[in-house]
This record gives sequence, structure tokens and C-alpha cells, in this order.
Amino acid sequence: MPNRVFCEDIEQIISDPHLPWHEMSNKSVLITGATGLIGTALAFALSAASQKYQLNLSLIGNGRDSVKGERLTKDCGLDAFISGDIRRPLTMEALPGKLDYIFHCAAITRSADMVAKPVDVITTAVDGTRNILELAKERDSKSVVYLSSMEVYGQNLHGQVQEADLGYLDLYNPRSSYSESKRLCESLCTAYAVQYGLPVKVARLAQVFGAGTPKADTRVFAQFARSAMAGENIILHTEGKTRGNYCYLADAVRGLLSLLLRGLNGQAYNIANQEASTTIREMAEMVASEICQGRIKTVVEIPSDIAKRGYAPEVGFRLNADKLKSLGWRPQYGLADMYRRMILDWQGK
Repeated sequence: MPNRVFCEDIEQIISDPHLPWHEMSNKSVLITGATGLIGTALAFALSAASQKYQLNLSLIGNGRDSVKGERLTKDCGLDAFISGDIRRPLTMEALPGKLDYIFHCAAITRSADMVAKPVDVITTAVDGTRNILELAKERDSKSVVYLSSMEVYGQNLHGQVQEADLGYLDLYNPRSSYSESKRLCESLCTAYAVQYGLPVKVARLAQVFGAGTPKADTRVFAQFARSAMAGENIILHTEGKTRGNYCYLADAVRGLLSLLLRGLNGQAYNIANQEASTTIREMAEMVASEICQGRIKTVVEIPSDIAKRGYAPEVGFRLNADKLKSLGWRPQYGLADMYRRMILDWQGK
């Protein structure tokens, strides 16, 4: 079951006065990738909102791992969990006649897989997204949110980046399988919006973490947090010059719900805390100084096999979230608090 900090975050999400929960009364919601970080948080938030506001939501999850699906169903009260590969059409027996809302979260997001299994990355994104868009069209969905990524912006942008900007991607780098397939999925969303009038919105997410992040997460922020907890120096495998854009998990979930209920159809929105944009080196030094009070330090050790590790190409832009803010959304937690709350959650406090 979730720890206290995560439960506090869920309560904060469902208490947001800008979210018109009443619009969801007696509706059905499908979450693909429901056992992932964001899908799980969405499932808990929607379940809690349904109870608090007596919405009578029908919640359906989808994912590859049936064991995790059973656990999620038990913990947050899903009405059904459909296990299977998103590249194949979902088994429809468990779904209602109409499917009012869809969050399409399913994707391969592990960096090493983007290099080692680029075909799987592309087909999971493109085939899976087309399946979901077809399902939404067939079931007359009221709103669909596709979870994209800030990686669609590519490598050569600098300064504030808004939704109309676009940068360079190296198509001969296998890691571009993720970024380029996300671009194509966004294009699919636009095509379905234009050709079929599908009410789909695109969420371009910054890196998301906070209470609810698995302890075994392999991304750099989680590695820094584990070093902080162990009192060990933070080891950087690059010079740490690339700029990261981040958002607290609960803030991101509120952003996704804002898009579902308030976003414009056929539009993309950045979801990021503009104050939590920092280089990897700066973030490591912040953890060492603010989280650990100077008890650890940052050390650079570049490995010989760095090309196989799937690190994202160096970028230097800051995501601009003004478009999402126009819907009433505001981030609540800065970078240091994101770390503090995630570490407290890991400690079970």
C-alpha cells in the first residue's frame, strides 16, 4: 500500500479547485501503461476522486504485467485490468460500451532499451498509439490524452522552448527510436483529430519523479537520491552539462487531468516546472549541498562503454509551461522538495 507522503499527494491532486470533477460523474476511464509510474498515480488519484466526490467512475487499467495489474487492482480498486501487449488491439470483453476518457501512458522508456531494442520501442509507440486512437474513435470517447515527451524537441534548441518549436534528431542514432516514434505518435494524434474529429490532447512531459517513484528506478535523479540516502558521493558518468527539465509526480498528474478536462483538442502542452530546469551537474551539486548538507560530493567518472548506456543527447533548453498554466495549472513543488518527498516516501515515512 502507498506510504503517507504519496497519500498526501493524492489528496492534494483531488482537492485542486481548478479540476471540474463533476464532469466525470458516471463515466468510464481507461489508463494504458497503468502499472507504470504515471499510470499508477493516475489510477490512485481517479479512484480517490471517485470516492470523495461520489463520481461512480468505472476505472480500467491496461499493462503488460498481470501480476502488477492484480496488485494495482487490489490497492486502488480498479474495476478491471486488461493485460497484454499494447501493439495488439485490447481484448474488449471487460470494456463498457462507451469509453469516455483515455490516458495513453504505455511506452518503453528505459534508455538502455532505446539503444538495444529500437524496433520494439518504435512499434510499441506507433502500433500501440494507433490501436488506442482507433479504440477511442470506435467508442466515441469524450477526451483522450496521449503522453508524449520533451524529447520530441530534439537536440539543438536553446532558451525557452514552447510547443511550436522543433529541433534536430539524428535518425542514425538508435536512441532516436524513442524521440522519433513520439513525434510520429503526435502526428497520428493530429491526424485523428483532423480527419475524425477525435478529441485528443498531447502532453509533452518533462522528467517526472516524486513520492511514488520506485526505489529501483534507473534514471539519474533516482541514482542521486540513492547516493544521498546511503551517504555516498554522487558519481557522474558524463560531464553533466546537459540540461534537464523536471516536474513533481503529483504536479504532472494534475497537469494531465487539466488536459483531459480543459485542454484544447488537437493541441500539445508542455508539462514542466519551469523553476526545476537545471543541468545534471547542478542537480547533483544541489543534492550534495541541500539534501545532504555537504556530507557528500560530486565526482565525474566517465565509463569506457558510455555509448551503450543509452544516455540522451546533450540538450540545453528550458520547457515553457505557459500554455498549460493558461488552464489554471500551477506546479507546487520545486526540485529540492521533489527530492525530499521522494526520499521520505522511500523511507516509508
